Order: sequence, then structure tokens, then C-alpha cells
Amino acid sequence: MRIKQLSLIMLIAIAFTACKSKDSFTIDGTFLNPGKEKKVFLYGMQNSNMVAIDSTNLSEKGEFKFIRKTPSVDFFRVSVGNHEFMLIAKNGDEIKLEADLADKNMAYKISGANEVEKLSELNAIRNNFAKQVEKLQADFEAKVATQPQNRAAVLESMKPQYESYINQLNTQIIKFAKDNKGTLASFYAMNTLSPQEFEAELVQFADEVKEEIKGNATVDAFVKQMALLKTVQVGQVAPAFTINTADNKAVSLSDYKGKYVLIDFWASWCQPCRQENPNVVKVYNKYKNKNFDIIGISLDTDKAAWLGAVKADGLAWTHVSELKDFNGETVKKYQVQAIPTSYLVDPAGKIVAKNLRGDELDAFLAKTLR
Repeated sequence: MRIKQLSLIMLIAIAFTACKSKDSFTIDGTFLNPGKEKKVFLYGMQNSNMVAIDSTNLSEKGEFKFIRKTPSVDFFRVSVGNHEFMLIAKNGDEIKLEADLADKNMAYKISGANEVEKLSELNAIRNNFAKQVEKLQADFEAKVATQPQNRAAVLESMKPQYESYINQLNTQIIKFAKDNKGTLASFYAMNTLSPQEFEAELVQFADEVKEEIKGNATVDAFVKQMALLKTVQVGQVAPAFTINTADNKAVSLSDYKGKYVLIDFWASWCQPCRQENPNVVKVYNKYKNKNFDIIGISLDTDKAAWLGAVKADGLAWTHVSELKDFNGETVKKYQVQAIPTSYLVDPAGKIVAKNLRGDELDAFLAKTLR
């Protein structure tokens, strides 16, 4: 009799387990303090972009639920009002999402699947950073309140602490990604880093995970982009190009063989570029007679604006442009995603440095051009 009773219990347990759908995932959520917000949206990835794929209404208790299917593990986002909550899900996951919409840091709790729990670990790292910055901001405001005339000095004195927090956060994010390689959470973590500052780390990460996270469209696109970016890393031969000057004279990178040459991508409409130009002028005048030159490649589409900026900023080196914004062949070849972007090429044609600014460029050239 006891055997029959045990068998019945086992059958009930098996039946209960079988009821859990493996061909879809669920997101059960609760939002505290929703205020006037009533509508919740679910976004999913389509062609590497987040698009709305479902919506529902909050209950009187602030509860909502989504049931969806996905071809493979992927990124999703729950949105309510101005609040957005990133998730990672695959079929069979039963995800719980909790958040207080009155929390200005938009912290949230997620559980119920390995990927979202890894994402939760990453969120904890970022939330701790947000708290540190919030305290620093409060300290800044308190000091300024007592000495408003010294606002700039107070800001400058607190800048090292802020930069220290940023460095700590970036170090922790990279460690998290390495410790959780093979998860979408690790990919998401790496993509919160500055692509210009951590380009080499992103390229290396893509190489390491291209087989482990294969099949996700967003990751595949990232891996493809990093493979292209790898061709213009420090140590690689600078891609050849030929571009015309404003008076249609062809200029090639090969014309500068035997010299150190700075390939400077910029535009008249780019304020950071214009702010950096005086530093570039200073460096050019200092080293132009020491086997150093510059090629300015403008992303302008307006020829008059381009030439006007060259004259106004006193840029005395050779200037060329495809006049195609970010769609120029050479701009794409060098994987320029933002400007200013620069490459320093040695006499043999190899890239020896990237994106050196101001004193960094001067110091590098002083050490190199002896």
C-alpha cells in the first residue's frame, strides 16, 4: 500500500513537471509604485535592433506576465514608461522580474534562469558603482553649497575619485565577462565598455567567444565587426588607400612610406575634432622636420565647410576627402565608428598607435622620433 502511495506521488510530480512548457518562456513581473503607468511592453531582437513584440496591462497589484517563444537564447527588454529592464531568455525559462519604479537608479531583481541570474550579478556590480557615484555627487553638491565660488575647483578635486570608480567598474566588468565566458551576459557586459577605450579587449573577446556563443544574430554581427576591426589593430599593416584632395590630386598612403604619418579622421561639424585640432597643429609644427607628417581625411559632405575649417584651424598638412560622411570606402576600411579617430603609422607601414590625443601624441612622438 505504501508503494502504491509513493508511485502516485511520483506520477503527480512527473505530471506537474511535464506541464511546464519547454517551447516557450515566461516573464512574471511585479512593479512597485507604478504611478500612472499601466502599459508594459516587451521588446525583442530583430536584425540587431530592439523592437516591440508584445504588450500587456499592469494589474491593480502592479503585476504582469508575458509568454513568448524564441528560436534561441536571446536578449529581451521589458519597458514601462521611461523605465527599461534588460533580460536574457530561452524557451523553458521561468523568469521573475521585480522593480520599484520610484527607484531613480532603476535597479531591478531578476531570477529563474542561469542567464538572468548572471545578468543579475552584473547589475549588482553596476548598481554598486551607481551608489558610489550618487554619494560622490551628494558630497560635491554639499561642498559647492558652502563654497559656490569654488565650484570648478571642487569639481576638479573630485575628478580623480570619479575616474577611480570608473576604472574599478571597468575592471570588474572585464573580470565578470572572463569568468562567465560563453554566456550572453558576458557579451552584454563587454558591450557596456567604451568601444574606443577598450577596442583591443573587445577584439580579443570576440576571438575567444566566436565558437562558444555562435548562432545568436547580435553576437554573430559583433564577431564579424570585430574581425574587421582586428585588421586595423596596433601591429597590423595599415590598409592602403588613395583619396583625392579638393583640387583632385590623388594622394596615397604609399606616398608616405619611410615616414611616420598620422592618419587623422575628422570633420568640420565635429566639435571634439575642432577642439583637438590646436593640439594636432602644435605637434605637426614641432615634428614636421623630423620624419613626421599628417594626412587629414575629412568625413564632410560639404566641400566648402571642409575647406573653411581647414583654413580657420590653420591645418597646414595634406587634406583629402571622399565627401561621403561615414560611408566613404576608406572610412569603412579603417572601421571608423566615431571621430576624431587617428592612426599613427610607422615608416614600414605598420600601425604603431591609435587615438593618441594632445600630450599623449606629443609624448609618443618625442620618444619615437629621436
